[in-house]
Amino acid sequence: MKQDRQKLQGMEDMHINDIMSTRPVTVGPHTSLAEAARMMRDADIGDVLVVDDGKLCGIVTDRDIVVRALAEGMDPGDTTVHAICSSDMVTVPPDDTLEHATSLMREHALRRLPVTDDGQLIGMVTLGDLAMERDPRSALADISSNAANT
Repeated sequence: MKQDRQKLQGMEDMHINDIMSTRPVTVGPHTSLAEAARMMRDADIGDVLVVDDGKLCGIVTDRDIVVRALAEGMDPGDTTVHAICSSDMVTVPPDDTLEHATSLMREHALRRLPVTDDGQLIGMVTLGDLAMERDPRSALADISSNAANT
């Protein structure tokens, strides 16, 4: 427990912009689920951010496609990301601390946090990014740093 507190204290000095991905994959709200899935596959990621007129309006994960669309019988070629995206977004600014991002992820049970600056999407920080920074020898950090099983 003491060791965990020391690791978190080291994270107090680090900011989101130190570890965030600066090129998140984005789609428009009218993008089909099939196209979003292909983009996830091609980029080796598990989510796309939905942006409308430059403004973040949602996120769709690979799990969302399966659970909210396919399992409900929706056609992935005809259904848009807007129809199933999570729109109640929790975001962080780039100068926020990793400690605060970790707290937000815990509080809201999130694996991903979009990074915004003056309402504009500029990046993404994931649970894996935080794990690699906090404890690079952890199982989650190890999994996050390895190539995908495709």
